Amino acid sequence: MTTSYLSQFNEIGSLHNALTEKTLSARELTQEALKSIQQSNLNAFSQVDADLSLQQADTADHLLASTSSSQLTGIPIAYKDLLVTQGWRTTAASKMLQHYVSPFDATAISQLESCGTISLGKLNCNEFGLPATTPNSIFGPVRNPWGTNSNNSTLGDGAATAVAAGLVMAAIATDTGGELRQAASAAGVTGIRPTYGVVSRYGMLAVGSSFDTIGPIARHASDLVPLLDTISGFDPADGTSLEQCAETPNRAGRIQADFEHHKQQLNNQTAGNPLKGLRIGISDDTVVHQQAIQELEDLGAEIVSVKLSHLALSTPTYDVLSAAEASTNLSRYDGVHFGYRSPSYKGLEDMVARSRTEGFGEAVKLRILLGTHILSEAQYDQYYLQAQRIRRLIATELQQALNNHCDILLAPAVTDPENESPAQISNHWFTATALAGLPVISIPCGFNTERRQPLGLQLIGNYFQEGKLLAIANCYQQTTQWHQLTPETA
Repeated sequence: MTTSYLSQFNEIGSLHNALTEKTLSARELTQEALKSIQQSNLNAFSQVDADLSLQQADTADHLLASTSSSQLTGIPIAYKDLLVTQGWRTTAASKMLQHYVSPFDATAISQLESCGTISLGKLNCNEFGLPATTPNSIFGPVRNPWGTNSNNSTLGDGAATAVAAGLVMAAIATDTGGELRQAASAAGVTGIRPTYGVVSRYGMLAVGSSFDTIGPIARHASDLVPLLDTISGFDPADGTSLEQCAETPNRAGRIQADFEHHKQQLNNQTAGNPLKGLRIGISDDTVVHQQAIQELEDLGAEIVSVKLSHLALSTPTYDVLSAAEASTNLSRYDGVHFGYRSPSYKGLEDMVARSRTEGFGEAVKLRILLGTHILSEAQYDQYYLQAQRIRRLIATELQQALNNHCDILLAPAVTDPENESPAQISNHWFTATALAGLPVISIPCGFNTERRQPLGLQLIGNYFQEGKLLAIANCYQQTTQWHQLTPETA
């Protein structure tokens, strides 16, 4: 399932060294990767174009031969099919956009391509990235790399699957209400959702504008550092991009610098206790995988109990607000300007109705109907405005916990880890952090012994603490092997 080259180089750093030392060329690497994708039966990709990928590989080889290369030059990655790209179609896995080709690249993609990365194509996902009880992509379901008969959230996400299967070194995905983190957890890989506004949303197909966030997925936390550092920074084309924070400027290079700073601090701790002094908060009503807690305590961390009285309200609050925003954002797909248009209609109104009915899948249409109802004059105050008030309470409570009681928060990153934790409690953590816009990293921490599926752990930090979270995750992964296990080796 893995490529001959990518299976040899487990981290971006080692692959970068091989490329710079001319052990292999970017073109050879890309050819092997494309061959592996073609032979894969996981359906992780929605589109592959060998000619486009090989053109980028040749560009990377030229950069590697000069002094203009970076750590990411020649590294094969892929993009979730919600990020617009020149050359490749951007479909959102929907009939509505199945033939759409953007005239420009998303900012995150243009930043990575300027470093000489190689795109292997677009990654399959649920329609418009919306969660659904069953996969709803026009390309068919993504198969689980840990067993085709197993049922978990990675089935709807090609990004985490492609990384877990070794088809790419890394992937750029999106997280609205936890999709990136759930998929990374279920696939046994590492993924980070940065502080909202740190990565430009320009060129991402908007669904929930106040939640949508772009983040990378890779096997190692250390591999996320150059990726997130490259795509971070202020973008004047994005109205939600953060130019600066009062304490921590949001600028290119910040993530790498913060990571190195915190990594050095951890290295300076007492031998065997790199996390000594770190207070990790766990909510009173949340059950976290016990082995992971023990591993963190063995590294010197202190586990403290944190009371979060509004946590249980996060899922219904998110459901109301995300549905309202989805209804508004998806209203642009009407068959008039671009996207699917019904071949048979009578008049403008009928054309719009037929185009949306035929172009959208059932899960998307249900979300639009719910959001439209919530935003109606009769329901607006009762649902939408009330949800906005609760959102502020949840965000304030989480920040107060991180400011006053602990350094980071810990939560499960799976819906139901071995039936130890009620499903709604885990879901609350995905939606609560999205409501607050906090940075969160999901890391592998073990396996569900009954189903032999990976378990994930969420590390939640305060605003602009991506570097700190990555350093802590890297420290954990230096002493555990969960992130190195693959469907072939576990």
